[in-house]
Amino acid sequence: MLRTGARRGRGTDPAAGDDPLDAAQERRVRAVLALGGVPQADLPDGVQQVRLRLLERAASGQEAPRDVSAWAAVVASNLAMDWHRAKRRQERLGERLAALRPAEAPSGEETSLLSLAVARGLDALTDAQRQVVVLRFYADLPVRSIADQLGVPEGTVKSRLHTAVRALRARLHEDEVV
Repeated sequence: MLRTGARRGRGTDPAAGDDPLDAAQERRVRAVLALGGVPQADLPDGVQQVRLRLLERAASGQEAPRDVSAWAAVVASNLAMDWHRAKRRQERLGERLAALRPAEAPSGEETSLLSLAVARGLDALTDAQRQVVVLRFYADLPVRSIADQLGVPEGTVKSRLHTAVRALRARLHEDEVV
């Protein structure tokens, strides 16, 4: 059981709803988080994380740290590092997603025209060709999976795809969409 309040002259029972951090410890945790670069808006969450870890420690039957204030400061410092790591991960993910976007996104009108032309082109294909195009490019299935699912050789799937893509390309050029 945590005994953070014992140093303050009273026992602390987390189950009774007592705060495992006193005001001075909370200020120290906030300061460590802020100095660690955590934005002001995220400080309350950081303080709550420290409280939660103290309560989890008590609930698991571990002894209370000898110096709760120092222990809480170290946990806050670790949380600040975790915050920075997560921020860097988010930035890297954003960069990767930005790299996947086309340099110049077509306007809504261009997208609508292209979608309509592709739909017309798909309608002009045979059922077998349309099926492999949809499975390959819309469902994103590999050729081997399409062949297995349709019960045809991979070469047949490739041939149908080739013929269908060539027909779609011709249709889009014919309609002057691309």
